Amino acid sequence: MLGLTRAFAALYLSSLLMQLGSNLLMTYLALRVVANGLDEFWGGALMAANALGMVIGWKAGQILIGRVGHIRAYVACGGVICAGVLVHAFSDALSLWLVLRALVGVAWMCQLMVLESWLNHSARSDQRGSVLGIYMVAVYVGMILGQLALSLDGDLGIHTLLGIVIAFALSQVPMALTRIPHPESTQPQSIDPRLFLRKVPQSLFTVLVSGMLNGSFFALASIYASRQGLGIAQVGQFMALTIAAGLLAQLPLGWLSDRLPRVSLIRATALLLALACLPLGFYQGLSFPVLLLCGVLIGFLQFCLYPLGVALANDNIEPELRVSLAGLLLVAFGIGAGLGPLLAGALMEHFGSGSLYYFFAACSGLLVLAVSQKRVTGEYLQADAPLHHQATPVGLACATLAAVVEPALGSEDQQTETPLSVVDPPEG
Repeated sequence: MLGLTRAFAALYLSSLLMQLGSNLLMTYLALRVVANGLDEFWGGALMAANALGMVIGWKAGQILIGRVGHIRAYVACGGVICAGVLVHAFSDALSLWLVLRALVGVAWMCQLMVLESWLNHSARSDQRGSVLGIYMVAVYVGMILGQLALSLDGDLGIHTLLGIVIAFALSQVPMALTRIPHPESTQPQSIDPRLFLRKVPQSLFTVLVSGMLNGSFFALASIYASRQGLGIAQVGQFMALTIAAGLLAQLPLGWLSDRLPRVSLIRATALLLALACLPLGFYQGLSFPVLLLCGVLIGFLQFCLYPLGVALANDNIEPELRVSLAGLLLVAFGIGAGLGPLLAGALMEHFGSGSLYYFFAACSGLLVLAVSQKRVTGEYLQADAPLHHQATPVGLACATLAAVVEPALGSEDQQTETPLSVVDPPEG
Protein backbone atom coordinates (compact mmCIF):
# COMPACT_ATOMS: atom_id res chain seq x y z
CA MET A 1 0.00 0.00 0.00
CA LEU A 2 2.83 2.42 0.86
CA GLY A 3 4.51 1.60 -2.43
CA LEU A 4 1.36 2.46 -4.37
CA THR A 5 1.01 5.72 -2.46
CA ARG A 6 4.55 6.72 -3.44
CA ALA A 7 4.10 5.58 -7.04
CA PHE A 8 1.00 7.71 -7.57
CA ALA A 9 1.84 10.46 -5.07
CA ALA A 10 1.63 13.22 -7.68
CA LEU A 11 -1.89 12.28 -8.75
CA TYR A 12 -3.04 11.79 -5.15
CA LEU A 13 -1.64 15.17 -4.07
CA SER A 14 -3.30 16.92 -7.01
CA SER A 15 -6.61 15.26 -6.10
CA LEU A 16 -6.35 16.32 -2.46
CA LEU A 17 -5.55 19.95 -3.29
CA MET A 18 -8.27 20.12 -5.94
CA GLN A 19 -10.90 18.78 -3.54
CA LEU A 20 -9.70 21.16 -0.83
CA GLY A 21 -10.19 24.15 -3.10
CA SER A 22 -13.51 22.95 -4.49
CA ASN A 23 -15.11 22.22 -1.11
CA LEU A 24 -13.88 25.47 0.36
CA LEU A 25 -15.40 27.31 -2.61
CA MET A 26 -18.77 25.56 -2.26
CA THR A 27 -19.14 26.38 1.43
CA TYR A 28 -17.73 29.88 1.03
CA LEU A 29 -20.31 30.78 -1.63
CA ALA A 30 -23.14 29.27 0.41
CA LEU A 31 -22.19 31.39 3.43
CA ARG A 32 -21.78 34.46 1.22
CA VAL A 33 -25.39 33.95 0.08
CA VAL A 34 -26.45 34.23 3.73
CA ALA A 35 -24.16 37.18 4.40
CA ASN A 36 -25.54 39.04 1.38
CA GLY A 37 -29.11 38.62 2.63
CA LEU A 38 -30.23 36.34 -0.21
CA ASP A 39 -32.76 33.54 0.14
CA GLU A 40 -31.72 29.93 0.61
CA PHE A 41 -33.11 29.10 -2.82
CA TRP A 42 -30.17 30.88 -4.43
CA GLY A 43 -27.72 28.80 -2.46
CA GLY A 44 -29.35 25.76 -4.01
CA ALA A 45 -29.32 27.42 -7.43
CA LEU A 46 -25.55 27.86 -7.22
CA MET A 47 -25.12 24.15 -6.60
CA ALA A 48 -27.54 23.34 -9.41
CA ALA A 49 -25.48 25.52 -11.79
CA ASN A 50 -22.34 23.67 -10.70
CA ALA A 51 -24.00 20.29 -11.31
CA LEU A 52 -25.18 21.44 -14.75
CA GLY A 53 -21.66 22.53 -15.57
CA MET A 54 -20.27 19.17 -14.52
CA VAL A 55 -22.76 17.28 -16.68
CA ILE A 56 -21.72 19.43 -19.63
CA GLY A 57 -18.08 19.03 -18.64
CA TRP A 58 -18.38 15.27 -18.84
CA LYS A 59 -18.78 15.49 -22.63
CA ALA A 60 -16.53 18.55 -23.04
CA GLY A 61 -13.79 16.81 -21.10
CA GLN A 62 -13.86 13.80 -23.39
CA ILE A 63 -13.37 16.07 -26.40
CA LEU A 64 -10.64 18.18 -24.78
CA ILE A 65 -8.63 15.24 -23.45
CA GLY A 66 -8.88 13.53 -26.82
CA ARG A 67 -7.50 16.59 -28.62
CA VAL A 68 -4.69 17.86 -26.36
CA GLY A 69 -3.98 15.03 -23.92
CA HIS A 70 -4.28 14.64 -20.17
CA ILE A 71 -1.68 17.06 -18.82
CA ARG A 72 -2.55 19.96 -21.14
CA ALA A 73 -6.27 19.49 -20.47
CA TYR A 74 -5.71 19.47 -16.69
CA VAL A 75 -3.51 22.58 -16.66
CA ALA A 76 -5.78 24.50 -19.04
CA CYS A 77 -8.84 23.78 -16.91
CA GLY A 78 -6.90 24.69 -13.78
CA GLY A 79 -6.24 28.12 -15.25
CA VAL A 80 -9.93 28.55 -16.06
CA ILE A 81 -10.89 27.61 -12.49
CA CYS A 82 -8.38 30.02 -10.92
CA ALA A 83 -9.65 32.87 -13.10
CA GLY A 84 -13.28 31.98 -12.40
CA VAL A 85 -12.73 31.93 -8.63
CA LEU A 86 -11.01 35.33 -8.64
CA VAL A 87 -13.81 36.94 -10.67
CA HIS A 88 -16.11 36.38 -7.67
CA ALA A 89 -14.17 39.15 -5.89
CA PHE A 90 -15.17 41.77 -8.48
CA SER A 91 -18.94 41.54 -8.10
CA ASP A 92 -21.67 40.08 -5.90
CA ALA A 93 -24.10 39.88 -8.83
CA LEU A 94 -25.94 36.59 -8.51
CA SER A 95 -26.32 36.14 -12.26
CA LEU A 96 -22.53 36.35 -12.64
CA TRP A 97 -22.00 33.84 -9.83
CA LEU A 98 -24.37 31.37 -11.48
CA VAL A 99 -22.41 31.60 -14.74
CA LEU A 100 -19.12 31.23 -12.88
CA ARG A 101 -20.35 28.15 -10.99
CA ALA A 102 -21.32 26.49 -14.26
CA LEU A 103 -17.99 27.42 -15.85
CA VAL A 104 -15.99 26.13 -12.89
CA GLY A 105 -18.12 22.97 -12.92
CA VAL A 106 -17.20 22.28 -16.55
CA ALA A 107 -13.48 22.77 -15.91
CA TRP A 108 -13.49 20.83 -12.63
CA MET A 109 -15.21 17.87 -14.24
CA CYS A 110 -12.52 17.76 -16.89
CA GLN A 111 -9.84 17.71 -14.20
CA LEU A 112 -11.59 14.84 -12.44
CA MET A 113 -11.75 12.91 -15.68
CA VAL A 114 -8.01 13.39 -16.19
CA LEU A 115 -7.13 12.20 -12.69
CA GLU A 116 -9.40 9.19 -12.49
CA SER A 117 -8.77 7.90 -15.99
CA TRP A 118 -5.02 8.32 -15.50
CA LEU A 119 -5.07 6.33 -12.27
CA ASN A 120 -7.25 3.63 -13.77
CA HIS A 121 -5.01 3.35 -16.84
CA SER A 122 -1.68 3.31 -14.97
CA ALA A 123 -2.58 0.72 -12.35
CA ARG A 124 -2.25 -2.99 -13.09
CA SER A 125 -5.48 -4.96 -13.00
CA ASP A 126 -4.41 -6.70 -9.78
CA GLN A 127 -3.77 -3.40 -7.97
CA ARG A 128 -6.44 -1.12 -9.45
CA GLY A 129 -8.75 -1.53 -6.46
CA SER A 130 -6.05 -0.45 -4.00
CA VAL A 131 -4.94 2.44 -6.21
CA LEU A 132 -8.46 3.86 -6.46
CA GLY A 133 -9.12 3.11 -2.80
CA ILE A 134 -6.20 5.34 -1.78
CA TYR A 135 -7.49 7.92 -4.26
CA MET A 136 -10.88 8.04 -2.53
CA VAL A 137 -9.14 8.55 0.82
CA ALA A 138 -7.23 11.49 -0.69
CA VAL A 139 -10.54 12.86 -2.00
CA TYR A 140 -12.21 12.66 1.41
CA VAL A 141 -9.20 14.17 3.20
CA GLY A 142 -9.25 17.08 0.75
CA MET A 143 -12.97 17.56 1.33
CA ILE A 144 -12.50 17.62 5.10
CA LEU A 145 -9.54 20.01 4.96
CA GLY A 146 -11.50 22.29 2.67
CA GLN A 147 -14.24 22.64 5.28
CA LEU A 148 -11.81 23.13 8.16
CA ALA A 149 -9.99 25.83 6.18
CA LEU A 150 -12.98 28.11 6.79
CA SER A 151 -11.64 28.76 10.28
CA LEU A 152 -8.54 30.47 8.81
CA ASP A 153 -10.54 33.50 7.64
CA GLY A 154 -13.52 34.27 9.81
CA ASP A 155 -14.93 37.16 7.79
CA LEU A 156 -15.36 35.48 4.36
CA GLY A 157 -13.09 38.08 2.80
CA ILE A 158 -10.75 38.06 -0.16
CA HIS A 159 -8.28 35.85 1.70
CA THR A 160 -10.62 32.86 1.39
CA LEU A 161 -10.84 33.29 -2.37
CA LEU A 162 -7.07 33.62 -2.56
CA GLY A 163 -6.70 30.42 -0.55
CA ILE A 164 -8.99 28.61 -3.00
CA VAL A 165 -6.95 29.85 -5.95
CA ILE A 166 -3.71 28.81 -4.24
CA ALA A 167 -5.07 25.28 -3.72
CA PHE A 168 -6.10 24.94 -7.37
CA ALA A 169 -2.85 26.48 -8.62
CA LEU A 170 -0.72 24.14 -6.49
CA SER A 171 -2.75 21.14 -7.67
CA GLN A 172 -1.35 21.72 -11.16
CA VAL A 173 2.29 21.46 -10.05
CA PRO A 174 2.39 17.70 -9.31
CA MET A 175 0.53 17.00 -12.54
CA ALA A 176 2.95 19.07 -14.60
CA LEU A 177 6.00 17.42 -13.00
CA THR A 178 4.81 13.81 -12.77
CA ARG A 179 6.80 11.16 -14.61
CA ILE A 180 3.89 8.71 -14.76
CA PRO A 181 3.14 7.98 -18.44
CA HIS A 182 -0.20 9.46 -19.39
CA PRO A 183 -2.76 7.20 -21.10
CA GLU A 184 -3.77 7.24 -24.72
CA SER A 185 -7.18 8.80 -25.31
CA THR A 186 -9.99 6.62 -26.60
CA GLN A 187 -13.49 7.12 -27.93
CA PRO A 188 -16.32 6.85 -25.35
CA GLN A 189 -18.95 4.16 -25.65
CA SER A 190 -22.56 5.08 -26.32
CA ILE A 191 -25.24 4.79 -23.66
CA ASP A 192 -28.71 3.33 -24.13
CA PRO A 193 -30.79 4.66 -21.22
CA ARG A 194 -33.86 2.55 -22.02
CA LEU A 195 -31.94 -0.68 -21.57
CA PHE A 196 -30.78 0.31 -18.10
CA LEU A 197 -34.15 1.73 -17.09
CA ARG A 198 -35.58 -1.71 -17.81
CA LYS A 199 -32.84 -3.70 -16.08
CA VAL A 200 -31.84 -1.58 -13.06
CA PRO A 201 -34.62 0.95 -12.30
CA GLN A 202 -34.21 0.65 -8.53
CA SER A 203 -30.47 1.29 -8.76
CA LEU A 204 -30.95 4.38 -10.91
CA PHE A 205 -33.55 5.75 -8.51
CA THR A 206 -31.24 5.13 -5.54
CA VAL A 207 -28.42 7.01 -7.27
CA LEU A 208 -30.80 9.83 -8.23
CA VAL A 209 -31.96 10.24 -4.62
CA SER A 210 -28.35 10.06 -3.43
CA GLY A 211 -27.54 12.93 -5.80
CA MET A 212 -30.44 14.96 -4.43
CA LEU A 213 -29.30 14.40 -0.85
CA ASN A 214 -25.63 15.09 -1.41
CA GLY A 215 -26.19 18.05 -3.72
CA SER A 216 -28.47 19.59 -1.09
CA PHE A 217 -25.97 18.86 1.66
CA PHE A 218 -23.03 20.56 -0.02
CA ALA A 219 -25.16 23.51 -1.15
CA LEU A 220 -27.31 24.15 1.91
CA ALA A 221 -26.07 22.38 5.06
CA SER A 222 -23.64 25.21 5.75
CA ILE A 223 -26.53 27.69 5.42
CA TYR A 224 -28.58 25.58 7.83
CA ALA A 225 -25.71 25.55 10.33
CA SER A 226 -25.29 29.30 10.00
CA ARG A 227 -29.01 29.82 10.66
CA GLN A 228 -28.57 27.83 13.88
CA GLY A 229 -26.22 30.51 15.15
CA LEU A 230 -22.90 28.80 14.44
CA GLY A 231 -19.85 30.86 13.58
CA ILE A 232 -17.89 30.33 10.39
CA ALA A 233 -15.32 28.08 12.05
CA GLN A 234 -18.07 25.99 13.66
CA VAL A 235 -19.86 25.67 10.33
CA GLY A 236 -16.64 24.28 8.84
CA GLN A 237 -16.32 21.79 11.70
CA PHE A 238 -19.93 20.69 11.29
CA MET A 239 -19.42 20.07 7.58
CA ALA A 240 -16.03 18.40 8.05
CA LEU A 241 -17.22 15.93 10.68
CA THR A 242 -20.26 15.00 8.59
CA ILE A 243 -17.98 14.22 5.63
CA ALA A 244 -15.52 12.36 7.86
CA ALA A 245 -18.37 10.16 9.09
CA GLY A 246 -19.13 9.32 5.46
CA LEU A 247 -15.54 8.19 4.98
CA LEU A 248 -15.64 5.99 8.08
CA ALA A 249 -18.91 4.44 6.95
CA GLN A 250 -17.29 2.91 3.88
CA LEU A 251 -15.45 0.22 5.88
CA PRO A 252 -18.46 -1.39 7.62
CA LEU A 253 -20.57 -0.79 4.52
CA GLY A 254 -18.20 -2.85 2.36
CA TRP A 255 -18.34 -5.69 4.88
CA LEU A 256 -22.15 -5.63 5.15
CA SER A 257 -22.68 -5.21 1.41
CA ASP A 258 -20.74 -8.40 0.86
CA ARG A 259 -23.01 -10.40 3.16
CA LEU A 260 -26.55 -8.97 2.94
CA PRO A 261 -28.88 -8.26 0.01
CA ARG A 262 -28.26 -4.84 -1.49
CA VAL A 263 -31.93 -3.82 -1.57
CA SER A 264 -32.41 -4.64 2.10
CA LEU A 265 -29.37 -2.54 2.98
CA ILE A 266 -30.64 0.37 0.86
CA ARG A 267 -34.04 0.30 2.57
CA ALA A 268 -32.55 -0.03 6.06
CA THR A 269 -30.07 2.78 5.45
CA ALA A 270 -32.76 5.06 4.01
CA LEU A 271 -35.12 4.35 6.92
CA LEU A 272 -32.45 5.07 9.52
CA LEU A 273 -31.44 8.21 7.66
CA ALA A 274 -35.02 9.48 7.62
CA LEU A 275 -35.25 8.98 11.38
CA ALA A 276 -31.85 10.57 12.01
CA CYS A 277 -32.85 13.73 10.09
CA LEU A 278 -36.05 14.40 12.01
CA PRO A 279 -34.44 15.95 15.14
CA LEU A 280 -32.71 18.63 13.06
CA GLY A 281 -36.03 19.36 11.40
CA PHE A 282 -38.11 19.44 14.60
CA TYR A 283 -35.75 21.32 16.91
CA GLN A 284 -34.06 24.62 16.12
CA GLY A 285 -31.26 26.22 18.11
CA LEU A 286 -29.71 22.96 19.28
CA SER A 287 -26.36 23.15 21.04
CA PHE A 288 -23.19 22.77 18.99
CA PRO A 289 -22.29 19.30 20.38
CA VAL A 290 -25.79 18.00 19.60
CA LEU A 291 -25.61 19.39 16.07
CA LEU A 292 -22.24 17.69 15.58
CA LEU A 293 -23.61 14.38 16.87
CA CYS A 294 -26.63 14.52 14.55
CA GLY A 295 -24.45 15.58 11.63
CA VAL A 296 -22.09 12.64 12.16
CA LEU A 297 -24.97 10.17 12.30
CA ILE A 298 -26.57 11.61 9.16
CA GLY A 299 -23.26 11.67 7.27
CA PHE A 300 -22.55 8.07 8.23
CA LEU A 301 -25.82 6.97 6.61
CA GLN A 302 -26.13 9.52 3.80
CA PHE A 303 -22.87 8.59 2.07
CA CYS A 304 -23.80 4.89 1.98
CA LEU A 305 -26.64 5.14 -0.51
CA TYR A 306 -24.58 5.80 -3.63
CA PRO A 307 -22.18 2.83 -3.32
CA LEU A 308 -25.11 0.53 -2.54
CA GLY A 309 -26.98 1.76 -5.62
CA VAL A 310 -23.91 1.21 -7.79
CA ALA A 311 -23.36 -2.26 -6.36
CA LEU A 312 -26.99 -3.25 -6.98
CA ALA A 313 -26.77 -2.02 -10.57
CA ASN A 314 -23.61 -3.96 -11.32
CA ASP A 315 -25.11 -7.11 -9.81
CA ASN A 316 -27.69 -7.08 -12.60
CA ILE A 317 -25.74 -5.88 -15.66
CA GLU A 318 -23.65 -7.94 -18.05
CA PRO A 319 -19.89 -7.17 -18.01
CA GLU A 320 -19.89 -5.70 -21.51
CA LEU A 321 -22.50 -3.08 -20.46
CA ARG A 322 -20.83 -1.86 -17.26
CA VAL A 323 -18.86 0.93 -18.92
CA SER A 324 -22.05 2.45 -20.34
CA LEU A 325 -23.76 1.86 -17.00
CA ALA A 326 -21.05 3.90 -15.24
CA GLY A 327 -21.86 6.86 -17.47
CA LEU A 328 -25.59 6.66 -16.89
CA LEU A 329 -25.10 6.43 -13.12
CA LEU A 330 -23.06 9.64 -13.27
CA VAL A 331 -25.80 11.36 -15.26
CA ALA A 332 -28.47 10.20 -12.78
CA PHE A 333 -26.40 11.46 -9.86
CA GLY A 334 -25.82 14.77 -11.65
CA ILE A 335 -29.53 15.27 -12.30
CA GLY A 336 -30.23 14.65 -8.64
CA ALA A 337 -27.40 16.96 -7.54
CA GLY A 338 -28.95 19.74 -9.64
CA LEU A 339 -32.60 19.13 -8.77
CA GLY A 340 -32.23 18.50 -5.02
CA PRO A 341 -30.70 21.87 -4.02
CA LEU A 342 -33.37 23.77 -5.96
CA LEU A 343 -36.20 21.95 -4.19
CA ALA A 344 -34.58 22.04 -0.76
CA GLY A 345 -33.62 25.71 -1.16
CA ALA A 346 -37.18 26.65 -2.04
CA LEU A 347 -38.46 24.78 1.03
CA MET A 348 -35.95 26.51 3.30
CA GLU A 349 -36.95 29.89 1.89
CA HIS A 350 -40.64 29.37 2.66
CA PHE A 351 -40.62 27.14 5.76
CA GLY A 352 -37.34 27.83 7.52
CA SER A 353 -33.91 26.26 7.66
CA GLY A 354 -35.12 23.12 9.44
CA SER A 355 -37.02 22.09 6.32
CA LEU A 356 -33.68 21.03 4.78
CA TYR A 357 -33.71 17.96 6.98
CA TYR A 358 -37.41 17.41 6.45
CA PHE A 359 -36.48 17.27 2.76
CA PHE A 360 -33.74 14.73 3.56
CA ALA A 361 -36.24 12.64 5.52
CA ALA A 362 -38.83 12.83 2.73
CA CYS A 363 -36.32 11.74 0.07
CA SER A 364 -35.16 8.87 2.26
CA GLY A 365 -38.73 7.83 3.00
CA LEU A 366 -39.55 7.84 -0.71
CA LEU A 367 -36.56 5.57 -1.29
CA VAL A 368 -37.85 3.15 1.35
CA LEU A 369 -41.17 2.95 -0.48
CA ALA A 370 -39.74 2.72 -3.99
CA VAL A 371 -37.05 0.09 -3.41
CA SER A 372 -38.17 -3.42 -2.55
CA GLN A 373 -36.55 -6.84 -2.53
CA LYS A 374 -39.75 -8.22 -4.08
CA ARG A 375 -39.06 -6.18 -7.22
CA VAL A 376 -35.67 -7.86 -7.73
CA THR A 377 -36.66 -10.71 -10.03
CA GLY A 378 -33.14 -12.02 -10.55
CA GLU A 379 -33.74 -12.12 -14.30
CA TYR A 380 -30.59 -10.10 -15.01
CA LEU A 381 -28.53 -11.19 -11.99
CA GLN A 382 -24.88 -11.87 -12.80
CA ALA A 383 -23.44 -14.67 -10.69
CA ASP A 384 -19.87 -13.36 -11.07
CA ALA A 385 -20.65 -9.68 -10.53
CA PRO A 386 -18.01 -7.78 -8.53
CA LEU A 387 -18.90 -5.73 -5.49
CA HIS A 388 -18.14 -2.34 -7.12
CA HIS A 389 -18.00 -0.66 -3.74
CA GLN A 390 -16.91 2.98 -4.01
CA ALA A 391 -17.37 6.11 -2.00
CA THR A 392 -20.09 8.65 -2.70
CA PRO A 393 -19.04 11.24 -5.28
CA VAL A 394 -18.72 14.95 -4.70
CA GLY A 395 -20.61 16.53 -7.54
CA LEU A 396 -19.93 13.77 -10.03
CA ALA A 397 -16.53 12.53 -8.93
CA CYS A 398 -16.30 8.81 -8.34
CA ALA A 399 -14.25 5.80 -9.28
CA THR A 400 -16.69 4.73 -12.02
CA LEU A 401 -15.82 7.89 -13.93
CA ALA A 402 -12.57 6.29 -15.04
CA ALA A 403 -14.43 3.57 -16.88
CA VAL A 404 -16.42 6.13 -18.86
CA VAL A 405 -13.38 8.19 -19.83
CA GLU A 406 -11.21 5.21 -20.76
CA PRO A 407 -13.59 2.62 -22.26
CA ALA A 408 -10.61 0.80 -23.72
CA LEU A 409 -10.05 -0.39 -20.17
CA GLY A 410 -13.47 -2.03 -20.24
CA SER A 411 -11.71 -5.13 -21.47
CA GLU A 412 -11.96 -8.43 -19.74
CA ASP A 413 -9.38 -7.70 -17.06
CA GLN A 414 -11.19 -4.57 -15.89
CA GLN A 415 -14.66 -6.04 -16.08
CA THR A 416 -13.64 -8.83 -13.77
CA GLU A 417 -11.47 -6.67 -11.53
CA THR A 418 -13.16 -3.31 -11.49
CA PRO A 419 -12.25 -0.50 -9.06
CA LEU A 420 -12.68 -1.44 -5.45
CA SER A 421 -14.20 -4.83 -6.15
CA VAL A 422 -13.94 -7.24 -3.27
CA VAL A 423 -15.71 -10.55 -3.74
CA ASP A 424 -18.79 -11.93 -5.39
CA PRO A 425 -22.05 -10.56 -3.94
CA PRO A 426 -24.83 -12.56 -2.34
CA GLU A 427 -27.81 -13.33 -4.53
CA GLY A 428 -30.63 -10.79 -4.43
